[in-house]
Amino acid sequence: MQIEFPVSEPVYSGRTLTLQFSARVDGRSVPCAISVEALEDHFGAEGCDQRAWEHAFVSGRTAIEAAARQHLVLTNGSPVLLKSGHFPPGPADAHTESRGGH
Repeated sequence: MQIEFPVSEPVYSGRTLTLQFSARVDGRSVPCAISVEALEDHFGAEGCDQRAWEHAFVSGRTAIEAAARQHLVLTNGSPVLLKSGHFPPGPADAHTESRGGH
């Protein structure tokens, strides 16, 4: 399964309180999203507004795409909705540092 994440800005949905992004799985577009709650809980979104959530997404993009990739593999390329429970407790950067990352 070939999975890529096109470089593009996430799109905020006030209806679902998510930031939406896309993946390409074996050449087809698959919708992905992350809840604003997950961005606040794990990616340091400061404030409760679209700009803060977008900044948190951009800052945490590598970890967010890694989680989406895992989900895509497990579900054979089905659409992804990442919620706070998909990430270990605490800020995402703390987990990266504890594994010897940046």
